[in-house]
Amino acid sequence: MKYLYLTFFSLLGMAGSAQTLTQNIRGTLSDADSKQPLVGATVFVAGSVPVKGTVTDQSGRFLLEQIPLGRTRLELRLVGYEQRQVSNIVVDAGREVVLDLVMQEATTQLNEVVVTATENKGEAQNDMALLSGRSISIDETKRYAGGFNDPAMILSNFAGVTNNSTGSNEVIVRGNSPKYVQWRLEGVEITNPNHFADQNSVGGGVSALNNNLLATSDFYTGAFSAEYGDVLSGVYDVKLRSGNNQQFQSILGLGILGADVTLEGPFRKDYQGSFLASYRYSTIGLLSDIGLVDIEGGAPTFQDGAFKLSLPTKKAGSFSLFGLGGLSKVYLADFNPGTAPIPGNQSARETIRKDYDKRSFLINAGLSHRLQISKNGSLLTLLSFSGNGINEDIDQFDVIKIRDDAGQWLRDSLANKRPNYKSRLNNTNYRASITYNNKLNVRNRIEAGAKFAYNNFSYAQSFLDDSTGAPQVLSDFKEGIATLRNFVSWKYRAGNTVTIVVGLHNMSVLYNKESTLEPRLAMRWNAGSRGIVNAGYGLHSTMDRVHNYFAKVKQPNGSYTEPNRNLGLLKAHHFVAGYEYRLTENLRIKAEGYYQHLYNLPVENSDTSSYATINEGQDFRYVELVNKGKGRNYGIELTIERFFDKNYYFLINSSLYQSKYTPLDGKERNKAYADNYLVNVLAGKEFSNLGRKHNKTISLNAKVFFGGGKKYIPLLRNSAGQVTSEPESGTIWDYDKAYENKIDDIYQVTFSASYKVNKRKTTRELFLNIDNITNRRSRISEYYDDSKSGSVGYFTQFGIFPNLMYRIYL
Repeated sequence: MKYLYLTFFSLLGMAGSAQTLTQNIRGTLSDADSKQPLVGATVFVAGSVPVKGTVTDQSGRFLLEQIPLGRTRLELRLVGYEQRQVSNIVVDAGREVVLDLVMQEATTQLNEVVVTATENKGEAQNDMALLSGRSISIDETKRYAGGFNDPAMILSNFAGVTNNSTGSNEVIVRGNSPKYVQWRLEGVEITNPNHFADQNSVGGGVSALNNNLLATSDFYTGAFSAEYGDVLSGVYDVKLRSGNNQQFQSILGLGILGADVTLEGPFRKDYQGSFLASYRYSTIGLLSDIGLVDIEGGAPTFQDGAFKLSLPTKKAGSFSLFGLGGLSKVYLADFNPGTAPIPGNQSARETIRKDYDKRSFLINAGLSHRLQISKNGSLLTLLSFSGNGINEDIDQFDVIKIRDDAGQWLRDSLANKRPNYKSRLNNTNYRASITYNNKLNVRNRIEAGAKFAYNNFSYAQSFLDDSTGAPQVLSDFKEGIATLRNFVSWKYRAGNTVTIVVGLHNMSVLYNKESTLEPRLAMRWNAGSRGIVNAGYGLHSTMDRVHNYFAKVKQPNGSYTEPNRNLGLLKAHHFVAGYEYRLTENLRIKAEGYYQHLYNLPVENSDTSSYATINEGQDFRYVELVNKGKGRNYGIELTIERFFDKNYYFLINSSLYQSKYTPLDGKERNKAYADNYLVNVLAGKEFSNLGRKHNKTISLNAKVFFGGGKKYIPLLRNSAGQVTSEPESGTIWDYDKAYENKIDDIYQVTFSASYKVNKRKTTRELFLNIDNITNRRSRISEYYDDSKSGSVGYFTQFGIFPNLMYRIYL
């Protein structure tokens, strides 16, 4: 009877709103543990009068028609399940809202009684991961200043996470190298999705991920659940949304960074499948052409695309085909090391000119299949292919100064062109995995899986040895490496207050027969209606980057060997404890402390060396390595967050931490990525229902960032402080003082604004983001430059950078 009552008032509501701008909300609702569709659940718009609602059908599908534009909140109810609210759903005229929602079964079963659960906004979607994680909605990637609409850049807004402030979107988590972050797409590992990334899979100026395609995704910073392996630092588990399976929709965009198009829709009217695809081509060269930004040497260009095909069947389960790819290139003439980090000798001399040419690609494609094999059990099978390639060339010229009879400089003449650095890197990866999920009962759930990966590498690198004038081979190999990973997790819910997840992960490297058993444990206690206490532990391991295993190391007699072929796994114990208190539904305070003990770190096999691979970026060195280094990261993170509600939000977080390592010389040093403190202050306000037709919205957002600055390796100096580096002989850096100090703290202010207009069938949006609006140019590191005072040049913070984007939703 209550369903008939609800439907009656829904019809009244639709009839009364015919004169207002409206749009549909549709989607599916399923059990959070078993993934089974939930039938007969009520889905309605909170606070609507008359009630706007519906009931899920036999496939868990629902449709809410003619919902007024703006932000709305849904309430989900089903007997025996915890009531759920879904807030801040943005309803625009130009596109239907398509949602995939889940509900958690209540541990206490009472007929016709609704068990209410607090809406824990920001929590990770994966309920097997209880700590050091959060969800990131698409609304947040668009709203937070400094994100460039880039899903990768958004991560640096959260506690314990930063980038290097040079315009790169690398992800540094709790002082760990960004090369140990794992990127995942639809549940499988992928290449670093950033254009212009280097061989360590760090750096890059812009992500190939397009937030027009993304669903709410999860990001983890430590003590990962058992399903995540081969990772030490962080996990970004990116999800793609399904396309609209009822009507065709499109998004067209044009901006400084690029022009893009997104298309989605059904394959046919009588089929629930859909397609979703996007393509983007960069227009960043306009910045340089019109003088908004001085891009030294030349402007980078890129293009990328992504897609997802959702292919459900009646009896054979649900299939999904997805992909992500990109191309990028940059040519920098008369390159100066202060522009961006590149491989090779980081020095500048008036008598030497260097031109830099880089071309790269990335490709990822996968097929997933989910099959319900019993009422509460399902199998998820994934097959994927990924690859990436980097071609880099640095050409070196002798510079001859042409002067007149009076000795005045007239021009430069170039002579004796020769290759300074050459690199050809290609990786291909084939992966297969199967995961079994079973909801044993309302309190117990198990998950187990196996993952096989085969990685094929082809590397050829050489550089010009200034001391001899001859090319030196760095690497030259073609190798295949296979890994097998297995995991099992058990989640136990002791009533509605305590949840425990216990797991075990196994990783085996078939190439050198390395194998580990890694226990994982996480606990959560709901301390009253507002407090949450959690704690956890995990042992984690990973391979280092492959070039370190096959590096050619020059011996004293002039021959080359590959001494690192049997290099072992890097390992780390992660300990995490935290407390969260919800002052209101939309306001929380969260504190989390952590300790990470790292061991088996590859370090140079010399008791006088400070070198460890955990610090390498573009400044890699090919030396003999041993797994005898150790390290530790420890700190505390505090977050005060008001989720978006009543048209405003704010986020304040701070991190105090230490990140250390110890090589064979026995001296504990800072890691290269140790900032020691981070502070983010974000806030935003939305002004809605503006204009005569109440169809306009203005959003204003700002971010202020403070950071301690990266540690660096200084130039060689004498006791008087004068630089004594000799680039000709290769003696440039004072490795004895490696990472002792920073140069400047980092300070940055970012502002963004958007203006949105809803028409009857379209939505139009103008977006502006100004990064580093004060043009702060903090010094990050130094390099040798004999044309500058004291022969010291500085690599600085990236300057002011505007991004303007116009989009129309059809």
